Amino acid sequence: MARKIWKILVGIKDGLVLLFMLIFFGLLYAMLSASPHGDSASEGALLLELSGPIVEQTSDQGAAEIVTGGAVREHRARDLIHALDAAAANDSIRAVVLDLDLFVGGGQTTVGDVADAIERVRRAGKPVLAYATGYSDDSYQLAAHASEVWLNPLGAVVVAGRGGANLYYAGLLERLGITANVYRVGAYKAAVEPYTRSDMSPEARQASQALADALWQDWVQDVSRARPRARIADYAAVTTDRIAAAGGDMARAAADAGLVDRIGDRTQFGRRVAALVGTDEERVPGSFRTVRLDAWLADNPPERAGGRIGVITVAGDIVDGEGGGGSAGSETFIENLEKGLRERDLAALVVRVDSPGGSVTASERIRRAIQSVRDRGIPVVISFGSVAASGGYWIATAGDAIFAEPSTITGSIGVFGILPSFEGTLRRLGVGADGVRTTPLSGEPDLLRGPSPEMDRLLQMGVEATYRRFIGLVSRARRLAPQRVHEIAQGRVWAGGIAHQHGLIDRFGSLDDAIAEAARRARLEGDAARPVWLESEPGFLAEILRSLAGDEAEQAGGRDVFSRLARRPDALLAEAIEQAETLASGPAIQARCLECAASAPRAPRRETRSLAGRLLALAGM
Repeated sequence: MARKIWKILVGIKDGLVLLFMLIFFGLLYAMLSASPHGDSASEGALLLELSGPIVEQTSDQGAAEIVTGGAVREHRARDLIHALDAAAANDSIRAVVLDLDLFVGGGQTTVGDVADAIERVRRAGKPVLAYATGYSDDSYQLAAHASEVWLNPLGAVVVAGRGGANLYYAGLLERLGITANVYRVGAYKAAVEPYTRSDMSPEARQASQALADALWQDWVQDVSRARPRARIADYAAVTTDRIAAAGGDMARAAADAGLVDRIGDRTQFGRRVAALVGTDEERVPGSFRTVRLDAWLADNPPERAGGRIGVITVAGDIVDGEGGGGSAGSETFIENLEKGLRERDLAALVVRVDSPGGSVTASERIRRAIQSVRDRGIPVVISFGSVAASGGYWIATAGDAIFAEPSTITGSIGVFGILPSFEGTLRRLGVGADGVRTTPLSGEPDLLRGPSPEMDRLLQMGVEATYRRFIGLVSRARRLAPQRVHEIAQGRVWAGGIAHQHGLIDRFGSLDDAIAEAARRARLEGDAARPVWLESEPGFLAEILRSLAGDEAEQAGGRDVFSRLARRPDALLAEAIEQAETLASGPAIQARCLECAASAPRAPRRETRSLAGRLLALAGM
């Protein structure tokens, strides 16, 4: 009997060794075959196959996420912009192709920055051709800047505009007996409303509607400038009427409205590109000479030598301690900044902010680090991306000047705190909680019986003191009276155009404009005026893993615009739950803009848990 058991154990061991060897050699083969030059031509059409979101900073995604299907390929905006600018100046690139079938989107400002780079390619005399089975807001914003917009005969252009719904948990918390103890300042700090209401307050609705209207107007203006013959606003207002007038042919309706130039399948599109750049394989219909993005970037890396302008990014949630890519850990930021100052002869600093905020203490740590650079006589210029609100704006008060775009979401100058307590839950379960005290704050915050009046008062005073600190920072940085800052603060969110009118930003401009301003302030010219990024680039293994994540969007669903719209509620729900988890587990006092996510949603990573499972986990069930 023992011998049989031993044989079984040896067999299991041999099986595991064989499995490990298969996985090892499979990964080794993938790494060796993942060269960016594998199927890339040396000249032809630069192909931007955008199969995920455009972001300011890519998030850390490991092998486990890729194996479990939780990874999404992200495209760093500055990589795309550099690739396009290099293509505009290089004769080996005869055209640029935008494949937008699986494009997830990005912040409006970030997408606009890439669109500006597309315009520079066109001004260099090179055609840009866009193709998709279906276009939605973000993909059409990019496509509108192309010289030719192609649409599949079975496709459609569906422009939804800005706006959307948030989740409100008050009813659920009441059912579970959970009390949301909220501490806040400002009539417009809507970040805590999901825990106290079942719908949007009038103040939050007013602010959100004004923001959505401003962003929509800026989007329409951008698309209309790029494509004057497209009757975009009219089309968006009466999309179904236009489709009905075209006999139900959605592609034809888009063409009649001037939104697309040509209707055709991928083979027809490929033949059109091949006529411009040459055919790749004669036996493959619609093939054209393709220069792959990864190979192009590998052959044309950004020039770094001589640059004396440090550029550092604050992207994603601002958190205490270490933070990987896609989140702004205060200690990681300071470590990268100090390393740059130590190893490079920096004469100016540009801080790129694309964050809805987060921890107050982390925001203050980052602000002080930036202020220390400024105290050394080094000019500091702040550049806002798609979102720079709450803690993101807190950080910006350390700069000499703030650049933003009209579509930037900013402001949200307010502070809140939230503590869940479970006295109602215990009561329903028939469980009591009792104890002794030696001071009024013993055992506080008491999440079993609810915070005491003394604790409530202490937390509220803490929130109010932090808010006064926030107001003071903005008042000194923007040279505005504290009362004036309070009037435009109170947690209200503003689009960049309105924020400029209120004096919250100095000038409209891109990241390149901010770098140019930093060079001017530091009196730098030539090579010295080039930017140097103060963050580590992903290593070889990370690049391999990133390339393996590239097909995730393909697996997520169909290519047509309706499949994309059908996935939008799922993505928004996942985003809302993600934020709720962050608020419930984060620091007690935060400077965070929750409503920013609905206005500039990002693509959350897919989870192996179902959304229902995440809801139950969030509720503690």
